[in-house]
Amino acid sequence: MARTRRPVRRRRSAKRRARARNDGIVVVFGLATAAVILLLLALGWLLHHLLLLLGLLGVAWTVALLVVRGRVAASRREHEGQVAQLRHVGAFLAMGPKEFEHALAVLCRRDGCTEVTVVGGAGDLAADVLATTPAGQRILIQAKRYGPKTLVGSQDVQKVNGTYRDVHRCDLALVVTTSTFTKAAAAFCAQVGIRAVDRRALALWAEGTGRPPWS
Repeated sequence: MARTRRPVRRRRSAKRRARARNDGIVVVFGLATAAVILLLLALGWLLHHLLLLLGLLGVAWTVALLVVRGRVAASRREHEGQVAQLRHVGAFLAMGPKEFEHALAVLCRRDGCTEVTVVGGAGDLAADVLATTPAGQRILIQAKRYGPKTLVGSQDVQKVNGTYRDVHRCDLALVVTTSTFTKAAAAFCAQVGIRAVDRRALALWAEGTGRPPWS
């Protein structure tokens, strides 16, 4: 009986398939290796630039902190210079009305007031400076930069009395002048509780030898 031989084609097909599988494995392994290498390179790049970015952020933070500290120190020196200039009542006499308002705001800040705002101007409704005292009182200051011969009259203080509570929502009103008050104006202030601060009282406040006028 004749022996049957396996066809040559089938053997060759099996070898091709085996070779194809091996080639596929090699390709997959190569791609996986390339992916790992790329991932490692990407992580290295990110780490390098992250450190660089953190370094730049650190430098920027330090510079910003130095700038802020410099501005705070400059503001403090400016405030101290302003306070030093206001130690004598003569400084107020050389000022104009607007400068006088800002000078009173400086005294308020010196003595612990917060939320100090200069609001004087057209339509100010008898308010030149608004502030909050250390005790939490909201105060209104009407500034009267007058010469020695011009007195603060009743009409001036009556305007303040008509607005400081209902319009400006304040607890206390002060009328501060480089001059003095008429007898009628002083009597009205005493009657309604407005603090009348004349030139002498202003000098004591500015020198720091007198108590703040709201206390």
